[in-house]
Amino acid sequence: RSDIKMQYKQLCVWNLKLSDAGIYTCEYGTHKVHTSLHILKLTISFDGHFLQNEVPELILIQNSSSPLPDLSITLFDSNNNRVTPEIQTKSRQKYIVNLKKLEAMDSGTWVCQVHSDSPLINQNIPFAVKVLGFQNPDLERKYATVDSTVILSWCLNSQKIKWKESFTGQLNWKQQESAKSHELLDFNVTAEGQLHETKKSNNLVFEIPERKPESTIEIKLPKVHFNHSGQYQCQLEYQGRHAQSKIELVVMKVSANPAGPLSRGGNMTLTCEVSGPLAPSAYLRWERVNGTKMDIKNSKQREVKLEVNISAAGLWSCHLIEDSDKKISFHYHVEEASVWINYVIIGASIGGSLLAFALGCLCIISGISWQRRRQRAKRMAQARQHLLENKTCQCQQ
Repeated sequence: RSDIKMQYKQLCVWNLKLSDAGIYTCEYGTHKVHTSLHILKLTISFDGHFLQNEVPELILIQNSSSPLPDLSITLFDSNNNRVTPEIQTKSRQKYIVNLKKLEAMDSGTWVCQVHSDSPLINQNIPFAVKVLGFQNPDLERKYATVDSTVILSWCLNSQKIKWKESFTGQLNWKQQESAKSHELLDFNVTAEGQLHETKKSNNLVFEIPERKPESTIEIKLPKVHFNHSGQYQCQLEYQGRHAQSKIELVVMKVSANPAGPLSRGGNMTLTCEVSGPLAPSAYLRWERVNGTKMDIKNSKQREVKLEVNISAAGLWSCHLIEDSDKKISFHYHVEEASVWINYVIIGASIGGSLLAFALGCLCIISGISWQRRRQRAKRMAQARQHLLENKTCQCQQ
């Protein structure tokens, strides 16, 4: 591992090891020159290949023939921002530094800056950090209305960081945190970065879009149902370690009672409901398009159901509002019943009232007639009894 260049009086040593530290002496005739070689070794856990939210550990070891100096260590990330260690332990020979949880954007070349006043050391040690993960937010919410089409997408950064190691993953869905999880698809990525997906579950009707960006996992729900809401979790696995990203699908539906056209002078109840859960600042709002302030009704914050009683036809809209931003809207058109339908309803009402009155009168007349027949029969029975008593008396005479 060494070579002497006589022309320049140089000793070249490569692939340095900690044991190479010490004092090197160059003798030339009666002349002697001493040089002290100080060795620094920096290692990073997992050889610099991390998954999202993992914590890297740096170990700096030094070796020298003289007493070991007290080193000062400063770290800079790939964006040249100074990084404050979470935990740091040190002895004169070994320094251990634990950093914060990594994100996908932390990938790149980091620098460990080592400084000492005696002996004078100013050394910058670059090291590579590759973080395989999702470019999605930690917990993303997606909003959809019933019968609409929605695409759920997870964007990996494997192409961006040129990750050559193969990894696998799967996509699961469950309606609630405590509910049973259903595996929708699994995937694997080759060393060349090619993505292969396999559909696994028949519990949910979904499609795998054909055209999509590289290193992107997508599923398409062509016709969303209310019970399609819940958590969709995409999970990566690399060398027995895991990373995941969740998308919360919130679905909105609207219903009317009674269903159908609104008759003149009648009332209808519109119900807007979301599958939830909602953010703390989110609420529902009913309003009539081109209506007045009287046609607006808001729910309480985080309330997932809102009813409104209406007497005016037109286009009514239910909005899910979060931080003054309309996340989703459902438009429901309330039709006004035609004039002839109103007449039919009025006629049916009047006819029903007359029929009820006639039936009431008939019942009263029938009751009176029945009562009279009963009284007549009673009098006839009394008369017959009286005649029988009179005949009996005549026979005795």
